[in-house]
Amino acid sequence: MTKVRSLVLRRMRVPLLILITTYSISILGFVLIPGIDENGQRWNMNFLDAIYFVSYMATTIGFGELPYAFNAAQRIWTIIAIYLTVISWLYAIGAILSLVQNKHLKRAIEEGRFKRSVERLGESFYIICGYGETASLLVHSLDSRRIRTVVIDSDTDRIDDLTLSVMRQDVPTLEADASEGETLDIAGLHNRWCQGVIALTDSDHVNLKIAITCRLLEPDIEVICRAESTDTEANMKSFNTDHIINPFDRFGAALAMALHSPSMYIVHQWLTGIPGTHLSDPAIPSHGMWVLCGYGRFGKAVHRFLTFEGDTTRIIEADHENTRPPEGSIKGRGTEAVTLRRAGINDAVGIVAGTDNDTNNLSIIFTAKEQNEELFLVARQNKRSNEALFREAGVDIIMERSDIIAHEILALILTPMLSEFLAEVRHHGNDWTCELASRLIAVVGDTTPDTWTITVNENETPAVSERTGPNRTVTTRDLLVDHSNIKEKLPGMVLMIKRNGEKYILPKDNFILENNDQILFCAREGVHRYVEWTTSNRNVLRYVQTGIVTPDGSVWRWLHQRQQARQKTV
Repeated sequence: MTKVRSLVLRRMRVPLLILITTYSISILGFVLIPGIDENGQRWNMNFLDAIYFVSYMATTIGFGELPYAFNAAQRIWTIIAIYLTVISWLYAIGAILSLVQNKHLKRAIEEGRFKRSVERLGESFYIICGYGETASLLVHSLDSRRIRTVVIDSDTDRIDDLTLSVMRQDVPTLEADASEGETLDIAGLHNRWCQGVIALTDSDHVNLKIAITCRLLEPDIEVICRAESTDTEANMKSFNTDHIINPFDRFGAALAMALHSPSMYIVHQWLTGIPGTHLSDPAIPSHGMWVLCGYGRFGKAVHRFLTFEGDTTRIIEADHENTRPPEGSIKGRGTEAVTLRRAGINDAVGIVAGTDNDTNNLSIIFTAKEQNEELFLVARQNKRSNEALFREAGVDIIMERSDIIAHEILALILTPMLSEFLAEVRHHGNDWTCELASRLIAVVGDTTPDTWTITVNENETPAVSERTGPNRTVTTRDLLVDHSNIKEKLPGMVLMIKRNGEKYILPKDNFILENNDQILFCAREGVHRYVEWTTSNRNVLRYVQTGIVTPDGSVWRWLHQRQQARQKTV
């Protein structure tokens, strides 16, 4: 029995019993009380006539269709029946109105509708827990790529905002606590089409509970969690959470990477950018003394990474009691010129405006620029609505956490091998990454490259899979041959190949492919279609390998054979 049916029966049991009892007594009375016909003979209503009369009497319709006039006894019973049935109906209608407004019924109806929507999806989807700025970016990005999502949030306004959004595909939504096992079950945690759960609520505690719940109820499901404190991150790791994203640590690591290995930072920014956008040289910070305004979670992460790189920092923090900055830190907001001068702004190479207030961060940037025009400017943007302000402020690097989290999750979902490749890149020196950056520029030109992965198998790449084996080979070069001129290569390259757990970084053109190889490509936008055509069409693959055009279809093959036969006789 569903929750809705159970709740309706429980709340309407007494009103229904009263109605049934009232109708029964009224009908029985009309059957038992005798009347007089037109000849003065005694007559009694049968049950059909009694039910018919009580029905239009009790509903106040009043047809007035009677075979004979009532006597005094029948009229008295009619008066009693009218009051009984009308009062019963008033009570029942009140109960119905109360039930319709019952929040538990509304929730049960929404849950039922949501559950049916999830069950009808019939294709791969992700469960998104929490619908803030980060989730909004993620859901719309996945929707543009026709990847289905299911959204849970406890805030009515956020759910309404998503419901009113313009989407290509319907997104099932539910207002509920995403950390509850029952809620995740309704959302399709055990559904065979569920690809993973993404916890993006504003609370680390809730995200941790979601991670634990998923790991206990569905151990094999992929779980991606947002965490903004190192304690929560460590706790999530203890439950083997697949991917934990701390935006503050990610940004601090990126800033440290720019200081430690500029070329590595450039490669990272290029490969994780939006395909097709203009490729520009990222601003590179310098080593030296940095002024850090704000020592919360973000400030602590940046301070840790700058210290690891050997740079000194002067910290400005207004609330020393709660944040506990290092000894020697200056008390203040950093919006005042006198505070910045005390921190040595004139001798600094850069400033980080890292408070949780966008107005203060913009004020810090403008005040610092007045004191030292050569500063490298880093600012934390807390709200996406202020994006234009920070862009016009001339900030070199903007830290917008919702963008960082959404971008990394997209990379994990769309091209999971890219994260592994970038992790491998960090193990190489600056000279090697400089060479990689040069190769990327030669291949993709001045636009951000497109990255994607394929797996060599019968379903995804039937043409390649068919030609892997004895006396048949397909190389990485074959996949990137230009169809219009087979002597030329398409503007793309293979970044990495995974085979039986082993990784081959930047494989050569003559690398021979095998079944179950996973290949990470990097190319100009649009090359993806040509590679997909080559890997799925055996005739195209044969053409790029041999230059021989093979007619497709029985009729064309017959005509081609006849043409070859004529040429031989001539």
